[in-house]
Amino acid sequence: MVTADRVALVTGAGSGIGRAAVLALAGAGFAVVLAGRRREPLAETARLAAPARTLAVPTDVADPAQVEALFAATLATFGRLDVLFNNAGLGAPPVLLEDLTPAQWRAVVEVNLTGAFLCTQAAFRLMKQQAPRGGRIINNGSISAYAPRPNSAPYTATKHAITGLTRATNLDGRKYDIACGQLDIGNARTEFTDRMEKGVPQPHGATMVEPRMDVDHVGRAVVYMATLPLDANVLFMTVMASKMPFVGRG
Repeated sequence: MVTADRVALVTGAGSGIGRAAVLALAGAGFAVVLAGRRREPLAETARLAAPARTLAVPTDVADPAQVEALFAATLATFGRLDVLFNNAGLGAPPVLLEDLTPAQWRAVVEVNLTGAFLCTQAAFRLMKQQAPRGGRIINNGSISAYAPRPNSAPYTATKHAITGLTRATNLDGRKYDIACGQLDIGNARTEFTDRMEKGVPQPHGATMVEPRMDVDHVGRAVVYMATLPLDANVLFMTVMASKMPFVGRG
């Protein structure tokens, strides 16, 4: 076992926001556990994070047994966990609400919501017993935790639910010195938002190109939240492209 002063675990660490968070946390001195479904992207993120101490654990966060193994590996390797970033997520095909299949709905709920809950539960069990006690959980809420895009019912519903999970986690974690906050991200420049450069549907029916921001700003926000002392907490933070259509009338 390698003892690390500060240890963070990032789900969905193989690309996009997860990778940016790993690199930012590694740059801030954290040892980082990388979780994601695909081994190769995790290995690439770990390579980019060198020379920081990392541990890549291929994990489907919707599978309770795999989540249990992930946190067991974290404890066995680093001896503790200070920060969990619940970032793993996926969306359903952008079809009409009435055309969504139950399987498409369940797939999004299992990863985005159940996966975040399972990781939060495992983090509680570890953080309340370690010495010094406690830690921090950061949930990726998304702008969709406030406002939907057209034809996005499963993703939007799970992100609204993450807001409830954030509040409940923050309340239930008080007795264990566990703080929880939510980072709501809008139009970070990743593969997930590449389609915005060609234009995406708007509520009034038109298609519009939307501004994006450098994903590194998200990593910096994660580090800010992660490095606060446990007697302070950012409950909700929004980091977004300044001119994206969200506030006001777009």
